[in-house]
Amino acid sequence: MEEIFDAFATAAPADVQSVVMALLLAFILGQAIAWTYMQTHSGLSYSRSFVQSLVVLPIVLSVAMTVLAMANSLVIAFGLMGAVAIVRFRNILKDTRDTTFLLLALVVGLAAGTYAFEVAVIGTAALCGVVVMLYYTDFGSRHHFDAILNFRLAGGAQALGDLNPIFRQYCRKSVMVSHRVSEEADAADFSYRLSLRDPARSSELVEKLTAAGGVSHMSMIQRNDESEV
Repeated sequence: MEEIFDAFATAAPADVQSVVMALLLAFILGQAIAWTYMQTHSGLSYSRSFVQSLVVLPIVLSVAMTVLAMANSLVIAFGLMGAVAIVRFRNILKDTRDTTFLLLALVVGLAAGTYAFEVAVIGTAALCGVVVMLYYTDFGSRHHFDAILNFRLAGGAQALGDLNPIFRQYCRKSVMVSHRVSEEADAADFSYRLSLRDPARSSELVEKLTAAGGVSHMSMIQRNDESEV
């Protein structure tokens, strides 16, 4: 145990070139982490200050680790990570995904400050790659329908048969969720949940239904991914 302690406690002072390299690497990797967060973020909890923190944190921790390493105190340097872990930030993170990026920024700064450059680069590339993959594959999402369509149809339920071919053309699935008799004579209000074949062509669906005749008071509400509701 004494040999292990001595190995950690005796660290050779770093030269200026190594310090500059550590800080520059921390800045570059912080930028990579922040850009990955920006490009893959979804939902309502986006914060510009948090993104900037992802750039600054690796540099701050890298400076602290570099100073402690130059002072031949690697034991204290590695203990700094434990001190950071118990810090309670006043800004409460609303998304567990934000916590992941915050921890990545801290670990990258730790690796850069202790001159483990390969670990910092490979770790950042690996985690950012995983995040991008999860984002583009929509992993974890539950996508049941794309839009809610409301309209009034003259003739009521008996006239729905004329609209079914249009629904089949533009929708993978259409489910009636509401049917209410309208105040107008011989008319009814309908509400549908639609899973569209191509959400970009939703306006064409509205135009086709309107042109079919007997359809009025139409409105379509686009539905976001349920994981973000």
